[in-house]
Formats: sequence, C-alpha cells, structure tokens
Amino acid sequence: MELVEGKPIKDGEMEELEISPGSITPPSAAPHFRTRFPGMVRQKAYIFDGLGKFYPKEWDLVEGTGGEFCWYHVELPKGNQKLSQSAQYLIDVLCPPLKLQDILSLVSNGPFCGHVDGALVFRVNSAGPANSDFTFRLAARVTENSVITVSLGRVPRLGFSPVGESLLSEIPSVESPSYFSGHRKESSGIVIREHVLEFLLTMNHSEEADNPVPHTVSNLVVHIIDSHVDQLQDVVTNLEMELDSVELQLDKGGFTLKKQMLDDRSFPKMHLNLQRLLQVIAHGEAVFPRVKEKCSSKHWFASEDISALEELIGCLRRLKENVGFLANRVTAIQAGLDSWQAEQINRKLYYLSILSIIFLPLSIITGVFGMNVGGVPWTGQDDPKLQDGFRNVIILCLGMLLLVLLCFIFPALYNRFVAWQKSRSIKRSWSLNRSFLRRTLNCPEREGYLRI
Repeated sequence: MELVEGKPIKDGEMEELEISPGSITPPSAAPHFRTRFPGMVRQKAYIFDGLGKFYPKEWDLVEGTGGEFCWYHVELPKGNQKLSQSAQYLIDVLCPPLKLQDILSLVSNGPFCGHVDGALVFRVNSAGPANSDFTFRLAARVTENSVITVSLGRVPRLGFSPVGESLLSEIPSVESPSYFSGHRKESSGIVIREHVLEFLLTMNHSEEADNPVPHTVSNLVVHIIDSHVDQLQDVVTNLEMELDSVELQLDKGGFTLKKQMLDDRSFPKMHLNLQRLLQVIAHGEAVFPRVKEKCSSKHWFASEDISALEELIGCLRRLKENVGFLANRVTAIQAGLDSWQAEQINRKLYYLSILSIIFLPLSIITGVFGMNVGGVPWTGQDDPKLQDGFRNVIILCLGMLLLVLLCFIFPALYNRFVAWQKSRSIKRSWSLNRSFLRRTLNCPEREGYLRI
C-alpha cells in the first residue's frame, strides 16, 4: 500500500485531521460515491507502519498490508437526532464496503461483543438522549489489519501528540508575578493559568502527548478502551469535585441556597445521572471481559495487551465502587435537605400554633360577649324577660362540647369494654373447665398446670 506523501510523524506525533467525505478525491481503484450528509460527522483516517510512525490517509476503508494497519474513526454529533439518523450517517460514510449488519452492530444501543461477517465487533452504547453528558457510545470493528471505531462526540486523549510538547513535562510557575523591591519580576518556568490548572486537576492520567504510538492492532484496541475508561474517570472526578463544592456551600448554611437546590431538584437529577453512569460502567464490565476472551484466541493479539485489558477491567470495577459511593453521598445530602425542609415546616406550624393559643381565648371571649341574647353579664341588660337567654346559650354550648368529647372518647371506651368482656368470658370458661375436670376425674384440685 502506498503511503501519503509528506513528512513522517515520529514517536506518537499526530495532528488531528478532519476529513469531510467530499474533500479528498479517492484513488481510481476505490469506488466513487457521493455522500448525502456532507459535514455531519467528523472522520479521521490513519495508517500505521508498525514501527512507531503513522500518517494521515484518505478515507477509503482499505485494510493495511503486511505489518501496516489502518484506523478509521467516526465521531457522531451530540445532538437531538434519533438513533435511526445516526445509522443513516454511518451508512453514508461506511457503506460500501460495510454491510447493513455491520452498521447495525456498531450503532445499536446496549452492550455487544461478537463476530460479525468475520470481524470482531464490540460496543458499549448506552441508551439515552445523545446530547446528554452522561450518554456514552463507543463501538469498534476489529480485523487483523484495520480498526473502525464510532464514538458519540469527541473522546479525550484518543489522539496522539509529540512527546516533547507535553505540558506535564515542563517546569511550572505560578500565574501571579512576584514583587521584589517595588519591581515586578516573573518567576522562571512555564506560567500555568488558573483555569488550565483546574482542568489538569481533573486528570488522573497522562495527556495525549504521552500516548505511545501503537505498533500493532492489539495496541490500538487497548488504547481505544483505555481512552474510554479515562473519559469515564474524568466524569466521575468532575462529579466528585462538584459534590465537594456543594457540600462546602451547604455547610456554610444559607436559607436561599438550600431552597434553590430543593426547587431545582439538583440532587435527584444528579442521582439520575449517576445511575446512567453506572449503566455505562456495567456495559463495560459485561463487554470487555468477552473482548479479552475472544482476543486471547487471536494470533495477532499480544499477550501483554491481554494483561492490559485485565487491568482496565479492574479499573472499571473500582470506578463502579466510586460511583456507588457518590450515589450514597447524594442520597445522604438529599435526606439532609428533606429533613431541613421538614424542620422549616414544623417551625412554621409551631409559630402558627402559638398564634392560635394567643387568639383562641380572645375569639371565645368576643364570641360570648357578642351574642345577641339577653342576660349577658356586665352589659346592662337587666330585662327580666331576657335574663335567661345567656344561661340557655351557655348550657347549649356545654352540651355540644360534651357531645364532641364523647365522639372522641367513644372508640377508646368501646375498646376497653370489648377487652373487659373478652377477659370476663375467658375467666368464666376457665372456671367451667376446672369444675368439669373435678367432676369427671373425681380428684382434688391441684395447683399448677391442668392436664389436657
């Protein structure tokens, strides 16, 4: 196979090349076809010589020969498109030579690992809206001399950069300058901006500059799975930092902040996102062991790469435990907010009961002295014909009060009466049984248990 003319890229050097379907004229041997969705997906094509060098190549989906192997990567857009629309995008850029069963095996939801048309196909596509930050889709079609991958959006650290340009290998310096004798002096070293430092703190792994260039297809497969695990680790790290910040704000208190979190349902949404993330990790736990099992029987898959896959599976399991801990923390914080809300409601009811205690006697007094009857004391109503009206109204009110109290007390009195009647019947049956036994057995009464 001819390589594209140009300066070779050594030791992991790569520049991301975005290739639109109509931007490169295919060779005469490749069939020419016009795409129906130009520019809707990002395409990258590379050829590796197996010696630590690689070159960008045209999008022809041709496999490598000898020690060479090719990598074709498609990035689906993160939008509101349906799954059928994503399938149309892949059909547009991968057919021919791929068949419909190959496209369906790459774009369908759910975990899968198996052989399709002689190639090893695996996917960890999670169901959910494509524009969500917690929806991950990664699929790969692996043969001896080519790899075709499909991802939803950009996967960080999937590419390669020159090792000498790694920011992690530089001597850093603080962003703020130092002052000495009234003069401004910059410290020696590379100045690290604050936002860059915050981003680097979310990384528990190396950046693209430290990614080794794969020498074999098995190295490339391990690198793809490793990038997927790193992406999940980044999401978990960001969630941990966000949760720590929220806990710090909650510890400082603040009625407005807690009320806003309850109104926005922040923690139920976070708990739902964690469940989606757990589903993605569960897909990886189900698929990657099967990938390791099927690759172990391939003669072109190196044994050290099998060990690397085993380590990645262990990382997924530990990541699942961390996500479980985060879910428990979110549940605890939500329970604390619920108890705080219940406490606020109880406090308001307490204040309302105090007001009721204050104004209830006043309302009774105003109601009594506001009655339109005769005989109300201290009102100057001395008419002998009306002097019994107030007494009659008071008697009527007391009768109504006793009736209401009786309605509340009646169930308790009824239960006590039923219990007393039951105990009385038990005692009566007990005495009858003892007298019957004395008459039938003709024996003196003895203390203790009865013979049955």
